[in-house]
Amino acid sequence: DGVLKLSQCGSSMEEMQGVEDDNHNCRAEAVSVCSPAQVCVDSDSSSDTCESTSALLLNSTSKFLLNTMTAEEYRTVYWPKLERAIEHLLTQSPMEHISISYEQIYSHVYKCVCQQHSELLYSDLMWKITSHLEQVSSELQASPPEDLIESFNVALTRYTAALHCIVPVFIYMNKFYIETKLNRDLRDDLMKLFSDHVAEKHVSTLLPLLKKAHSMPFQVKPSTMASVVKGLYALRPDWVPLAPALFSRFIPQIDPPALESQLPYYAAQDKTLQMELSQNGFSRGDQSRKRASEESY
Repeated sequence: DGVLKLSQCGSSMEEMQGVEDDNHNCRAEAVSVCSPAQVCVDSDSSSDTCESTSALLLNSTSKFLLNTMTAEEYRTVYWPKLERAIEHLLTQSPMEHISISYEQIYSHVYKCVCQQHSELLYSDLMWKITSHLEQVSSELQASPPEDLIESFNVALTRYTAALHCIVPVFIYMNKFYIETKLNRDLRDDLMKLFSDHVAEKHVSTLLPLLKKAHSMPFQVKPSTMASVVKGLYALRPDWVPLAPALFSRFIPQIDPPALESQLPYYAAQDKTLQMELSQNGFSRGDQSRKRASEESY
């Protein structure tokens, strides 16, 4: 007597919950919930039990409805937080540390994707980074020619360092939207943005400066030269024909295989290089004399 008895749950009420399947795909799954009409109480039980159960069920449904993210909520709550984090990552120097909760960023991205805002999130991310890169390009445009190589290297290094943080926290969007629906990769898309909005606008000025700097040893640090040339090659390999000799100094195996018939040409090139080095103060010295360290023997 007085025991609460529940009949089998029917399909009169269903609560939608966001869950993940075995492949971590976010989907909605229907979970059967007993409606108040299906709660059976013995005649000796008080009616308060039925009212309490009904309130509990309605409260559970209300909580789920409140967790649904609207487009307005995405725009006013979630995206501003993500935008600030992206701005910090894009502008910090490689040696600078800014306190950012990567767990929170990932959580926001995860929820936006699960709530069907992937397309909007991707569009906003590309817009944000494009705006930043256009500003970077304007700054490089104002840079003096003698500083352009170093300034470009700093911009490229800082950007690639930022991508090491941005790509991992947006991995859920990359996996379940960009790769699945667009058949592309987030990192490739973001590197293409740098190529289109920065490198392509300055490559016609940058390559002559690199060739000139390479003909005058140590005018630019060798590490900076290598970083810029390799960076340009990674962005657009089809730029190699614009300065094949320059790229071949830093990128292995981009020249065609050596031919025996071309040996005299290679020897002439080597002789020309030695003459250029000699004219720039790099003398080989008197090769007929022994080294000073050998005089004592």
